[in-house]
Amino acid sequence: MAGLSLAEALKSPKSLGGPWKVYGSALRPMPTWFPSSVLDTYIAFDATDAGDTADKLARFSGEVTHLFWLAIQVRESEQVNVMVNATMLSNVLNVLKGGPGSRLSHVTVQTGTQHYMGPIHNPSESAHSFNSHEPPFVEDLPRLPYPNFYYALEDLVKSYVPALSYSVHRSSIIIGASSRSVYNALLTLAVYASICRHERLPFRYVGNRCQEPSLQLH
Repeated sequence: MAGLSLAEALKSPKSLGGPWKVYGSALRPMPTWFPSSVLDTYIAFDATDAGDTADKLARFSGEVTHLFWLAIQVRESEQVNVMVNATMLSNVLNVLKGGPGSRLSHVTVQTGTQHYMGPIHNPSESAHSFNSHEPPFVEDLPRLPYPNFYYALEDLVKSYVPALSYSVHRSSIIIGASSRSVYNALLTLAVYASICRHERLPFRYVGNRCQEPSLQLH
C-alpha cells in the first residue's frame, strides 16, 4: 500500500541521493495499475520460502544498498504472525547481507501503531486481560507483554548492528494505492464521508474499538 509512494519518492531527483535505482518486489506479479516507470526492476518471489528468495534475490546482493521493508502477512494468531513475518525478513536479509560482495548498509522497517496497542489483528486472542497504551503514543513507551510481530522485526534488524544500520517508522493509518489491501481504510472512510455529505446524513464512525486509538491521533 505504501510501495508506489515510496518508489515515486526514491525516483525523484529531489530525494536525498536521488534519483535512486529502485527494485520493487512482492509475492504476486506486478499489478497492471502499477506504473512500471517508477521501477528499474520488479521481482516476484515468496519471501516465506528461503529457496525461492535466494533464487530470485541472490544476483542483486552486490547492488542493493538499502532495504525498505513494507511487507506484512496476517495469519490466524499473533504467534503465527511473529513466525511468518520474521521468517520473511530473515530470508531476505540472509541473501542481501549474508552473501559475498554484499553492499546492504541500511534497513528501513515500516511498522505501525500495533507496536503500542498489542495484537489488534486478533481481538479474540486478546479479549482477556488485554491492555494497550493510551494515546498519545510516543517512541519511548515500553513494549507491551504480548506477542507482537513488529517487535520481532525490530529485534531481527537490530541483531545485524553494527554490520548495518536501521530505522523503524511506526506510522498510524495511511492512505496508499492498492487494489487488494484490506488496510486501505482511509480511502474507504473518505468515500463514505463524501456520500454522507452528499446525502446530508451525519458522519458516524463505522469502525470498532480496536481502531479508535489510532483515529484519535489525527
